[in-house]
Amino acid sequence: MAKIIVPLVEDRGLDSKIAEHFGRAPYFAFVELNDKGEVVSFKIISNVGEHFGGQVHTHENILELKPDAIIVYGMGPRGLSTFQSHGIAVFKAESDIVRDAIISYSRGELKELTEGCSRACHH
Repeated sequence: MAKIIVPLVEDRGLDSKIAEHFGRAPYFAFVELNDKGEVVSFKIISNVGEHFGGQVHTHENILELKPDAIIVYGMGPRGLSTFQSHGIAVFKAESDIVRDAIISYSRGELKELTEGCSRACHH
């Protein structure tokens, strides 16, 4: 079973649009896949990180969910470093919709994000 996190700009289930920047996304998809790459669990959670009135960085809140992978357009160097140091793979999104990103992940088509960026737009 794989646990995947994807930052979102809206709450429209698997048809939600992926956010441009991880830490500034208002929502996150929390997706669990079985060994065949099929979605067995999907829920949307709100971002309660510092950009949305919280007291900690978004990546610290996401660590509590114990994801195996994260799919993003981009994220800052601190978030990327945090996830990498915890053995969580961060992949570069190649599509606009979470459903398509999950399919690409399941097929092994996504490339790992190797460098964080310092600006808020990545698409």
